[in-house]
Amino acid sequence: MSDDLVTVFGGSGFIGKQIVRALAKRGYRVRIAMRRPHLGHELRVMGDVGQVQLVQANVRFPESVDAALEDADAVVNLVAVLYERGKQSFNDLHVEAARTIAEAAAKRGIKRIVHFSALGAAPKGSKYQRSKYAGERAVLEAAPTATIMRPSIVFGPEDHFFNRFAGMIQTAAAMPLGFIPLPGSKTKLQPVFVGDVADGVCAAIANDSARGRIYELGGPRTYTFKQLLSYVRTEIQRDVPLLPLPFFIAHPVGLLINGLTSVLPIAPPLTGDQVITLKRDNVVGADPNALTIQDLGITQLESVEAIVPDYLWRFRPYGQFQTRQNPA
Repeated sequence: MSDDLVTVFGGSGFIGKQIVRALAKRGYRVRIAMRRPHLGHELRVMGDVGQVQLVQANVRFPESVDAALEDADAVVNLVAVLYERGKQSFNDLHVEAARTIAEAAAKRGIKRIVHFSALGAAPKGSKYQRSKYAGERAVLEAAPTATIMRPSIVFGPEDHFFNRFAGMIQTAAAMPLGFIPLPGSKTKLQPVFVGDVADGVCAAIANDSARGRIYELGGPRTYTFKQLLSYVRTEIQRDVPLLPLPFFIAHPVGLLINGLTSVLPIAPPLTGDQVITLKRDNVVGADPNALTIQDLGITQLESVEAIVPDYLWRFRPYGQFQTRQNPA
């Protein structure tokens, strides 16, 4: 247990909330830096009275970042986007914002810095992957003691993967001749449970040996993209065809979809950049110099099969009251 103060940037998101809960459970005081703290009232109850503090900060303004780090003993940076829109560019958030936070922390003498990157971050690849890699370099240049976390797909009740595709399958099932296009059907993925990720962050903050290290976070099993979507389809009892889509077709389609949704308040189901990302396997072991979540002491990892059914029931035709039918 510790009463050290940890400032979390991006603490109101899916992963951030779990990290805030995990830190509070271990006795840390948590300061969540967010653009609109008045919208985060539910975050205050993730710890004891007064244990979780909300402050206004915008990563585009270094002064507000520095103020959010006042008296902090550690910092966690989760600021990121899955697709670009308007001022929310990969470079601004994954590179420049990461640099701003790391530099501010270093100036204040904060040694415990956990920066979230992504599995597959590399100098070549999709724009997303390249920006994540550049963000890592910027952080380590400003703060060599920073710990870099590279998670694969992170799953849990509010995730943006299983919920997203379950919703797409549900919609397709309601359409005549509905189907799900499947680029990268053989691409391998290694989903990791959000609770295990949060435990890994707490371990990295608590252990000096994690400083300056890179950790690849993956779950206990690897799957192909098609296997995961087939699992979702079976779990929600929606018999929708999954049609493989060649990359040379999927990429322009993704670019078109991204362009069409850029003026609408909805997330694109697929972008051209995400198609490029799917060309590479997203599994632990690509970087021989990186450590794993097991090296942080997190060895009992939750599986997709143990967690995902508990929140995908709402996509079934009759919700949680439907008896699940096993295929012959």
